[in-house]
Amino acid sequence: MTGWEIVGLVGSAVGAGAINAVAGGGTLLTFPSLIAFGTLPVVANATSTLALVIGTGGSMFGYREHLQPIRPWLRRFLPVSLLGGLLGSVLLTHTSNATFGKLVPFLIFFATLLFLAQGAFRRFASLQLEEGAPARPTHLWGAIAFQFVVSIYGGYFGAGIGILMLATLGFIGMRNIHEMNTLKTVLGSLINLMAALWFIWAGLIDWPRAAVMTLGAVAGYYLGSRFTQNIPPARVRQLITAIGFIISGVTFYQEFVKK
Repeated sequence: MTGWEIVGLVGSAVGAGAINAVAGGGTLLTFPSLIAFGTLPVVANATSTLALVIGTGGSMFGYREHLQPIRPWLRRFLPVSLLGGLLGSVLLTHTSNATFGKLVPFLIFFATLLFLAQGAFRRFASLQLEEGAPARPTHLWGAIAFQFVVSIYGGYFGAGIGILMLATLGFIGMRNIHEMNTLKTVLGSLINLMAALWFIWAGLIDWPRAAVMTLGAVAGYYLGSRFTQNIPPARVRQLITAIGFIISGVTFYQEFVKK
């Protein structure tokens, strides 16, 4: 790697870690930056997942006081989350770089739309919290099935899964937003961890780039949790949304117009 590449990858990882600590959506920075420096799409996705999973897992420490109340929900959602994360990562390893490259613009666009719509998802979750109705068995099984689908997507690409999970948890009647965030964080971390372990076993990790990005991500999570609280969340969301749409447009052009 050149000096400029190291600076670029570390910078994108710092930004991704800070963004994830504040609002989520850091993959929209790390994945395109790896592509920009010539990493193959499948390898870029795997490397980005590994680089961010350590920081994401570390964020669980901040929610440790809420772990005990979510244990019953964790038992329900953990099996399908692990299985879905594994299936999604296996699916990625059976996708050629050419095919995944064609999917990338759509995946980034979808993730950006999810990020843009997170306010609506949160309002939906809050509505369910206000109603406070207990989850019906059909709702619970529906939520578990949806979590399985979300986990497959998370293992395959992953951007935006936290937003989807938060809406689901509100739908089934969880009332404490801190417990919802804790459960969402734990499940998301385990999905990414399962995917990262499979990517390591499949030999898809670019280790030098993963190393420098992991350092950047850890620093970004720390800085995000410590110093970005004075930045209005709306401004952060606007910036991430703009970046996502720009990257999506550029990748659409490169994949379908320029060729």
